[in-house]
Amino acid sequence: MATKVYIVYYSMYGHVQKLAEEIKKGAASVEGVEAKLWQVPETLPAEVLGKMGAPPKSDVPIITPNELAEADGLIFGFPTRFGMMAAQFKAFLDATGGLWRAQQLAGKPAGIFYSTGSQGGGQETTALTAITQLVHHGMIFVPIGYTFGAGMFEMEEVKGGSPYGAGTYAGDGSRQPSGLELEQAFHQGKYIAGIAKKLKGTV
Repeated sequence: MATKVYIVYYSMYGHVQKLAEEIKKGAASVEGVEAKLWQVPETLPAEVLGKMGAPPKSDVPIITPNELAEADGLIFGFPTRFGMMAAQFKAFLDATGGLWRAQQLAGKPAGIFYSTGSQGGGQETTALTAITQLVHHGMIFVPIGYTFGAGMFEMEEVKGGSPYGAGTYAGDGSRQPSGLELEQAFHQGKYIAGIAKKLKGTV
């Protein structure tokens, strides 16, 4: 039986989606792991998104709360809004009460990745406050720590991410994830997938 790793994200302008795609590649590079991308539902009407200049959504399937229970490992991604996860992702997690009552996510390893508009925009507070969602479900938070090695100590270029997980800076929207940020995302996917596979093997 393959180890299923779901990368579940919300992306308004595409930055988190780019990280998610790289995380999927990293997870899929682990033998015996089946990685799948999912989007959470949009809560804003198309008219509002148009006024905000948001591009059309990709064709990545939209997940329902109950589908989370199928995964052996989960990696959640979202942009930051005032130092916390975007409301769209919070609304999705708010709909997981049935899973919480049945303890269907308890014991599952889970990671977090994110984007912010600026260097002081919440790269760590967004991850730190998101951990509460995992805790209430009894999920096992898997940070990447400093396993990314030298890339964690890069000082010559702007780089998102932290020991909590991969990250990127969107700036005014024109900046795209850098090569180093994408490498970190790949590493995160591979790292968490490896742990999910180990945990599944002990059950």
